[in-house]
Amino acid sequence: MALTLRRGRPRALPHAHRAGFVAELPTSVPARTMAVSSWPMWVLGFAAMIDNVDQYIVRGAANHIESAFRVDDLAIGVLFSAFILVNGVVTMPAGYLADRWNRTRTMAVTIAAWSLISALGGLVPTGAFALLVVMRGALGFGQAITDPSGSSLVADFYTLERRGKAFSVQQCLVYLGLGLGLVVGAAFATHFGHLGWRLAFGVSIVPGLLIAWWCRRLPEPTRGGADQAYARADTQIEVAEHHREPLLPEGVGRFLVDVVRGLRADVRTILDIATMRYALVGVSAILFVVTAVATWMPTFYERQLHLHEGAANAAFGLLVVGAGIPGTIIGGRIADRWVHRFLGARMVIPGVCLAASSSLFIVSFLPLPFGVVYGVQLVAFFAATCSVPALRAGLSDTVPAHLRGTGFGAFNLASVVFGAAAAPVITSSLANAFGGDYRTAFLVVMPFALLGALFLLAARRHIAEDTAKLFQAVVAAMAAEQSRS
Repeated sequence: MALTLRRGRPRALPHAHRAGFVAELPTSVPARTMAVSSWPMWVLGFAAMIDNVDQYIVRGAANHIESAFRVDDLAIGVLFSAFILVNGVVTMPAGYLADRWNRTRTMAVTIAAWSLISALGGLVPTGAFALLVVMRGALGFGQAITDPSGSSLVADFYTLERRGKAFSVQQCLVYLGLGLGLVVGAAFATHFGHLGWRLAFGVSIVPGLLIAWWCRRLPEPTRGGADQAYARADTQIEVAEHHREPLLPEGVGRFLVDVVRGLRADVRTILDIATMRYALVGVSAILFVVTAVATWMPTFYERQLHLHEGAANAAFGLLVVGAGIPGTIIGGRIADRWVHRFLGARMVIPGVCLAASSSLFIVSFLPLPFGVVYGVQLVAFFAATCSVPALRAGLSDTVPAHLRGTGFGAFNLASVVFGAAAAPVITSSLANAFGGDYRTAFLVVMPFALLGALFLLAARRHIAEDTAKLFQAVVAAMAAEQSRS
């Protein structure tokens, strides 16, 4: 049987009562059991990778897009922000649906669709920059749907002691996609003349369709299956049998009413989790800074450190891949090995890492030679990426299985709407106010990352209690099921 949890007052489950959740066991969910290999984490990572390739092709070809459409940095900032803003608006409903629909099938359809839309962006006439903004904004639907579904799947495929590794694989491929996007965008724009950036937009269509097919082939784990396996000390998880159900069985109107009501209730439950409240504030502040730096760092290298465009994009791509992948791998191992070593490990680790990283980045924006700046930034980015697996695993540990899609949707909403969406525009505006100086702009925004790190450290007092409550509810529900059988 698949396990789900809902908020409410229990009647016969004292442990669940203390947790603030009632355990519910569906009466008939067709399922089989299977041992989980590493393949699902790689497929879900490839899905995140191809999304970042699509996003950062624009960054790599930004100067050529500016020339083709005769726009400035502010307009390119709007182009980046359109994707991020649409992502933030859509992500909560998408997270709600991820808790109710077949996630692997939904991801497959979405990835195939965004690969086609990205390629179509290369056909936009140079006199229609607004149309390009609309089309790139439409790609925000893609990540808004796939990220909550993919993160929820990771938590249902892998138990608590393997989640750090699973999220580290996913995040490593995110950085690889970012680096590939920069390189592809810059290389095509440089070597294929005025058609270069257009051709670059079509690069991801074939790998995108392949990854969509892989997602479609993944089994759909039952929600809470990994939590039950962990409670049983078992290596087998339950996987739902494939069966088709009508997408909107009671019509579009009823569906929209159910989404609004259900999402309101789910959000109340998410915000009742103290860890989530602190984490949402902290992540919003941090993602604002991360997006600002990721968007404009190559421009900083060009204008303040006097690298040419190709070298600037290559240097930033190497920074992301060369420091991000080792940092994420080590961060995943630390997240799994230290989860029980001290109180609130999965919030302390990201809090400390991000505080150290922010301090080092501030140093790197001082007027220093490029070699010194780049060396400090390599260490800073390594420290920052060590935080990601622990943070995402910690959120999975504290949110009930049937709400993880909504939980990661809330995570994305806070980080996007209250953090990342405005970052490209605000940072370019600050730089313009200082005569195009991105060094000064970065020094202005960077302290917000330190503030975010403090909120994550404050969450350490709550994560152990929230995780224990969830585990108690799982065990109580399993015991109740056994007593009935």
